[in-house]
Amino acid sequence: MSTAPRFNALKADAAWQAIWEERQTFAATSGGAAAEGNRPKSYVLEMFPYPSGRIHMGHVRNYTMGDVLARYRRMTGHDVLHPMGWDSFGMPAENAAMEKGVHPGDWTRANIANMRRQLKQLGFALDWSRELSTCEPDYYGHEQALFLDLFAAGLVYRRESAVNWDPVDMTVLANEQVIDGRGWRSGALVERRKLNQWFLKITDFAEDLLEGLGTLDAWPDKVKLMQENWIGRSQGLAFRFALSDGGEVEVFTTRPDTIFGASFVAVAADHPIARAAAEHNPQAAAFIERCRKGGTTAAEIETQEKLGFDTGLTATHPFDSTWQLPVYIANFVLMEYGSGAVFGVPAHDQRDLDFARKYNLPVTRVVSDGHEDAPHFVGDTAYTGPGTLVNSHFLDGMDIEDAKRTVIRRAEDGGWGTGRTIFRLRDWGVSRQRYWGTPIPIIHCDACGAVPVPRDQLPVALPEDVTFDVPGNPLDRHPSWKYVACPTCGAEARRETDTLDTFVNSSWYFIRFASQPHDKPFDQAEAEAWLPVGQYIGGVEHAILHLLYARFWTRALKHIGRLNVAEPFAGLFTQGMVTHETYKSADGKWLSPDEVVPQDGALVECDGGGPVTIGRVEKMSKSKKNTVDPEPIVAQYGADAVRWFMLSDSPPERDLPWSESGIEGSWRYIQRLWRLLQSESGNEGNADGQDIALNRKLHQTIAGVAADIESLGFNKAVARLYELTNAIDRAPPSASRTAAIQGLLKLVAPMVPHVAEEAWAALGGEGLIADAAWPKVDPALLVEDEVTIAIQINGKLRDTETVAKGLSREALEAVAMANAHVQRLLAGATPRKVIVVPDRLVNLVADLAA
Repeated sequence: MSTAPRFNALKADAAWQAIWEERQTFAATSGGAAAEGNRPKSYVLEMFPYPSGRIHMGHVRNYTMGDVLARYRRMTGHDVLHPMGWDSFGMPAENAAMEKGVHPGDWTRANIANMRRQLKQLGFALDWSRELSTCEPDYYGHEQALFLDLFAAGLVYRRESAVNWDPVDMTVLANEQVIDGRGWRSGALVERRKLNQWFLKITDFAEDLLEGLGTLDAWPDKVKLMQENWIGRSQGLAFRFALSDGGEVEVFTTRPDTIFGASFVAVAADHPIARAAAEHNPQAAAFIERCRKGGTTAAEIETQEKLGFDTGLTATHPFDSTWQLPVYIANFVLMEYGSGAVFGVPAHDQRDLDFARKYNLPVTRVVSDGHEDAPHFVGDTAYTGPGTLVNSHFLDGMDIEDAKRTVIRRAEDGGWGTGRTIFRLRDWGVSRQRYWGTPIPIIHCDACGAVPVPRDQLPVALPEDVTFDVPGNPLDRHPSWKYVACPTCGAEARRETDTLDTFVNSSWYFIRFASQPHDKPFDQAEAEAWLPVGQYIGGVEHAILHLLYARFWTRALKHIGRLNVAEPFAGLFTQGMVTHETYKSADGKWLSPDEVVPQDGALVECDGGGPVTIGRVEKMSKSKKNTVDPEPIVAQYGADAVRWFMLSDSPPERDLPWSESGIEGSWRYIQRLWRLLQSESGNEGNADGQDIALNRKLHQTIAGVAADIESLGFNKAVARLYELTNAIDRAPPSASRTAAIQGLLKLVAPMVPHVAEEAWAALGGEGLIADAAWPKVDPALLVEDEVTIAIQINGKLRDTETVAKGLSREALEAVAMANAHVQRLLAGATPRKVIVVPDRLVNLVADLAA
C-alpha cells in the first residue's frame, strides 16, 4: 500500500470499519469452553445506553475506555467478549409517543438504528453479533421466565404499599425519581398513594449483599461505601410504649442511649393509631390526607416542614411510669421504615428538634459534647456527635456504646424490648403503571388469585394497537389484551397490566450477552465461562440502584440454582463526566455551543448577534444545551482524533473539559504519527546499527503502557506514547528506529486503531494490526544502566553528567573535576570537601575567587 502525505481519516475510518465487520474481527467465541488454544477469557463491558436518538461525548468517553482495554486484551492473547445493546424500555418513549404521535417502539428502534450507526463510526471493537435490545420480546420474554422462576421460589410477592404517584405521568416513581417533591420527567407534585404492588425480596439478601462488598477489591471505595450506606445495617432496640388508652405502640431506635431525652412519640400517617384517630376526628383525617401529598424520599423528608397532629394519647416512659409523652401523627415518619413509629429526642436529632421547636415540646440534653452538660438545650442545631451521657439517671458518665448496651440489656431483662439488627434496605417494588415495559407475566382470577402465565405462553408480548391520547397506562384500558382465561380453572380472568421497573431489564443483561440460546434465558455453563464481568465501566450515578439490583439478581439466580455466580462485576470503574461551558441568551434561555460565535472578544448569538452570558463548566446535559455532538467532530477530524482526545487530557476518573483546541491537538498527533511512517518509508531494511537508548525507551514504553491500560490509566499511557514518539523523531535511521516505529504502531493500535491499521498495511505488516500480538518486553532493557547526576559547587547546580549506573565515589569525583564548567569556576583551586551521593550528585565545597 502506498502512503499519502496526509492521513485521510474519513477514508481510512470507513475502509477499516468495513473490513472489521466483514471479517467479524471482534466476535467472541460462542462455546462454553474457551476455543482457539484454550485462550483465557476476558469480559469487558460498558453500561449499555438508553436509545435517546444520538450519542453524546459522555458515551464516547465511556466506550473508548472499554474499547482500548478490549483491544489490548485481544492483543495479549485473550478471547474477549465486548458486546453492545440497548436499555430501551422506559418513560421517554411514552412521552415521545404522547408529544410526537408516534409509537414508542417505532421511536425507540429508529433511535437505536441511528445510535448504532454513530457508534460504528467510532470504530469500537464490539461484538455486534450479540446485540440485544430490552424492548424486544426475544429479550423480555426470557426476563418473564426468570421472574416466574423467582415467583416459584418465593422471592416475588404482591402487597399494598405506599408509593410515590406522579399524577401527570400517572405512574409510580422510585424515591430517586422524585426531585424536590416533583416527578423527574413531568415536574408534577408527587402524591403518596396506596397501591397493590409487586415486590422482589431483596431484603432476604441484605446481609449477603453487605458482606459481599468486602470481596470487591477492584471496586472504588466510594461506591462500596454508598452501597453500604444504602443497605444500612443498624443495631438497635425494638420496644413497646404503653399507651393511655390501654394499647401499645412499638418503636425501633438505633439510639437507645438517648431514651432519657425523649420528648414525644410520632407515628406515620398510615399507622393503625393514625387510622383509628381519623375514624372519629375529621381534623386527623384531613391531616393524614395532607401527609399523603408529601413525598417519601429521604431528601424530601429532611427538607420539608415538620408537621404533626396531636392524637391526645400519651405514652408511658419505660423507666418512669409518671413520665407521659404526647403521641403525634407526623409527616416525617413512614410506615416503610422500622415499625412506623419513633420516639423523638430533639436535642440529638435534627428532625426531632425542628418538630419540637414548632410545637413547643421539651428539648433535653442527654449527650454532652465535653463542654455543655446542662439539661436545657438551646439553639436550632441538634448535637449528633460523640460524647458522654448526662441527665440520664443510671446512664450518666457512660459513653454512647456502653449506654446503648445497658439500655438494651435492661429492656430484655424487663421483657419490654429486644435488641435487633435491621437494614435500611427495603424490598424492591417493581410495578410500574405504564405501557413501555416488560409485562408482568401474571393472570388475576377471582377464584384462583394470582396465577403465573404458563411457560409455553411466553413471551407475553405488548400489544401494538395502543393509544396515548389520554394519560395513564394504555394496557389498563386496552379493549382485549388484558382479558384472558384463567390457566388454572378456565374462568374469565385479567392479565396484570403493570409492567416491570426498567431496572429489572438491566439487572441481568450482562448474563444474556454471555449466552443467548433461543429456548431459555441463558445456558449456565456458557454464561459461567464468561462471568463475572472482568471490567465494568460506567457512571457513578448508577453506583447504588443499578449495581445493587444486579448484585441481587445474580444472588437470586444462584439461590434458585440457575447460576453459580454471586458477584456480577469483578472490576468496576466509574469514569468522570465530559463537561462544557454553559451559555445563556439575554432573556435567560440556554444556548448550545452551536448557537454562539466569538465577536470582539465576547460571545454573541449566531442568530441576531444578541449578547451571551458564559456560565459554569458543567456536565454535558440536554437540559442546559451544553452538549457537543460527536458526529460533526468525527466528520471533521476523524474517529481516532476524538478517541485520542478522550484518553489524553484528564485522568479517566475525573471530569474531562471539552475544548476545540484539545481535539485539534489530537488531530495533529494523528498526522504526526502518519508523517513518522513517511520518514521510515523506503528505509525498511536499509538502516543498520542499534540505538541502545531508543531500544531501552521502546521496551520501557511497552511495559509502562501495558500496566497503564490494565489499571485504566489511559492518560498516563498517552504521555508515555508522546515520549516514545519524540524519541523516535530525534533518532537517526537505524534498525532500532524501524523496530521502534513498528512497536509504536502496536502500542497505539488500541487507542487509534484506524491510523494504526493504515500504517501497518503501509509497512507491510501481516494481517490486521487488531489481530497482532502485543510487543514482547526484553526485561534486560527495562533496567537503566545510565543515570544523570547533578554537579554542584557549594550546593548550587552547575551542570549535569550522564554516567554509568553504579559508578564508584572516586570515579564520580573524577567526572565532576573534569567537567569544563567546574574547571572554569574553580580556576585551579582545590575543593576543601567533596560530597558524593552515588547515582545522584557530586557537591564540591570550595573557596571561589571573588
